[in-house]
Formats: sequence, C-alpha cells, structure tokens
Amino acid sequence: MTTHSHDHDHSHDAIEALDTSNSDTALVADALRLMLIEKGIFSALDIQNQLELMETRSDRNGASMIARAWLDPAYKQAMLKNGTQAALDQGFDTKGTPLVVLENTEDVHNVIVCTLCSCYPVTLLGPSPEWYKSTAYRGRVVRDPRSVLAEFGTEISNAREVRVHDSTADMRYMIMPKRPKGTEVMSEADLAAMITRNGLIGVAEL
Repeated sequence: MTTHSHDHDHSHDAIEALDTSNSDTALVADALRLMLIEKGIFSALDIQNQLELMETRSDRNGASMIARAWLDPAYKQAMLKNGTQAALDQGFDTKGTPLVVLENTEDVHNVIVCTLCSCYPVTLLGPSPEWYKSTAYRGRVVRDPRSVLAEFGTEISNAREVRVHDSTADMRYMIMPKRPKGTEVMSEADLAAMITRNGLIGVAEL
C-alpha cells in the first residue's frame, strides 16, 4: 500500500496515548485473574512466568537486529530477504508469524499500521503504544501519512515517496531506519542504543 499526501475530507483527531491504568477494564481484568486462579485454571506462578516472558519482548530486540544489519552487509541482506529467520538468528522467536523488514532510503520512507486492530511484532518492538491502537492513527496514517508523521516531528520531503504498510494477523512489519551520517565509527551497542521504537515503526527517523 503506497499513499501520498492529498486534499481530503476526514477527521484530524489528535493522535494521543490514553492512560487506562485505572480504568474499569483494568479492574475487571484484575478480578477475573483472581477468580481464574481460585478456580485452578492457572496459577500465580503461571502469571509470573508470563510476565517474565513479556519483559523479554522489547524494542531493544528489534534495535539490536538493525544495528547488526548496519554493520554486517550479509546479515542485512538476509534480514531484508527473510525477516523471520533473521530474528531467529538473533534468538528472537516471532512465533511463526512472517516478518518483513522494510528499509528506509533516500527515496522511500516506510511506516507501518494495522488498520483493523493492532497487529504488531511484539517480540521485536515490545508492547504496542496506545497511539498505535487508536482509531485516529489507524485511520489517518493511511489517508494522509505526511501529516501524521509531522505530528511526530518527522518531516518527509516531497522528493521522497511515503509507503504505508498494513499489518495483518498473518504478516508483521518492522522498519530499518536510515543509518545516520557520522556513525561510521560507532559500536554495535551504541548504534542499537540510538534506535527508537518509533523509528522501528516508521513514525520517526534517527
């Protein structure tokens, strides 16, 4: 899916993160968890193990893949050819869901969205941000990506094409940002440290 900015007639709702930590939904979830533990459906240890697993799901995983690719041309080509296998080579299991890595270049800027829900490579990017799930982002980035990117402070010149890629339950995407100039002598760890989650989604550049 490739989109360009154009005149349009639709909502310009701000893309904002919502604080749901004290919502009724959170309270219901806590009550349901306690009830299921009491009924023996699963144990508190099961929950702890799952929480520990979730803690390993981080945007630092995706950042480490990109940093390696910037330094290792062979790994970069392997990643662009088969992102799922490249992730496994780094020890990250995408649980069978195909991963496509898209490279940003001087000519093309890529950004990802899930227009139906919030499909997203959690193993490599960590929990999806609230704004990624919002109807404002999901609806607007497809129709007018340049304006949405500008709200994140990312101005894309008219000389570059903007491509919007719609994730599904059967396909996940991750962006390989352009490597910043002047980073030729940086270590892999230092390169990874400068790669942000938003850069891996495509709403930011480095």
